[in-house]
Amino acid sequence: MTEPTAPLHRLADQVAAARHGRTTVVELIDAALERVDATRDIHAWVTMSEHALSDAAERDERAERGALHGVALGVKDIIDVAGLPTRCGSAVTPPEPVGTSAACVRRLEQLGAVVLGKTVTTEFAYFAPGPTRNPHNLEHTPGGSSSGSAAAVAAGVVPLALGSQTAGSLTRPAAYCGVAGLVLAHGSVDMAGIAGLSPSLDSLGLLTPGVQDLAYAYQAFTGDHLDEAARPSVLVWRGTELADIDPQMVTALECAAGLLAEAGLEVRELDWSDHVETLAADHVTIMAYEAVREAPDLYEQHRAELSAPLVELLASGLAISDEDYRAAIVRRDRSREDLQDVLGAGAVVLGPAAPGPAPRGLGATGSPILSRPWQALGLVALTVPGARTSTGLPLGLQVIGLPGHESGVFAAARSLESRLAGDR
Repeated sequence: MTEPTAPLHRLADQVAAARHGRTTVVELIDAALERVDATRDIHAWVTMSEHALSDAAERDERAERGALHGVALGVKDIIDVAGLPTRCGSAVTPPEPVGTSAACVRRLEQLGAVVLGKTVTTEFAYFAPGPTRNPHNLEHTPGGSSSGSAAAVAAGVVPLALGSQTAGSLTRPAAYCGVAGLVLAHGSVDMAGIAGLSPSLDSLGLLTPGVQDLAYAYQAFTGDHLDEAARPSVLVWRGTELADIDPQMVTALECAAGLLAEAGLEVRELDWSDHVETLAADHVTIMAYEAVREAPDLYEQHRAELSAPLVELLASGLAISDEDYRAAIVRRDRSREDLQDVLGAGAVVLGPAAPGPAPRGLGATGSPILSRPWQALGLVALTVPGARTSTGLPLGLQVIGLPGHESGVFAAARSLESRLAGDR
């Protein structure tokens, strides 16, 4: 079994070492490639870049060294990387390399990151799993759809990976693999070059070993500044209206709420169940309706080559009327306005990122139900690692906030992660 391990240094420390000549980018990328070989049992990668070492050498020659100088990057295989194919976890996609990288990849490369390769995704970022295994226990799912990205970070291969989320595709793998994951606010970044499923729901995501690394990567990528003095109030959401929550997750959430209260944050309960249940149902409607209309040829021409869950999604989308779709959008927009009133000037929501730890078995990737309502609203969601079951499997918690309130989300997440680690 692969032993999960964080990279030797925090992301900022690794960048500083490469910037100031204490190591070279070639050495960093060579070490990452060695780690790929040492962790093949997790099956995190689809295609490796043949140019990673030459790209690293080019970074070493650069006069200007960006905020992610020398960082080895994993890219989910629904995101275009020039010179590599984008297969989307399916045999029906073209095997030829694409000519242009996605906007998000170009941005990270401009900052000095080096693409190591493409990571495994579930089929078209939906439910049918790929071969990836959970680094904490190879008999358990890593979650999906950003399976390979989360596993590669958890195994210490790369300190940064790109993923995406339409339902729970980043939050759940981050939780199951015990890494930090950020779903960026819907519409906040350029999604060009990403094979989406549902335009109203698709969001980009970042995965790193911990919250501090995630804050560094987020600020570098977006150019935004996080206010470390932010002191958000915290509304605890238990998720019980949507799922049966594992008792160990219940305990972890109680502990987390207590730790944030000890840190001096105001902590109270979130009473929003009616909206949550409706949003979860409307999320399914919106996703199915848009998915089949985004890629009609997929259903019409390749149905026999698709997995049963994906065929079922697309078929259900065809059965949804324009009126039902528009009604779901209207309800979502009203709920978004209501939540703005509930959260006010900067409160965040704390809840379970998944109903429990990663389920045993590789035939499914777990349930996205606890992400559906928040993804329907296009919110910021940060998965915080650190909690564990009695057998050592990760339990992820999520901090959720309104777009523009990222400072509060990160402040609560940083405080929680440090206290879960015993750093009081």
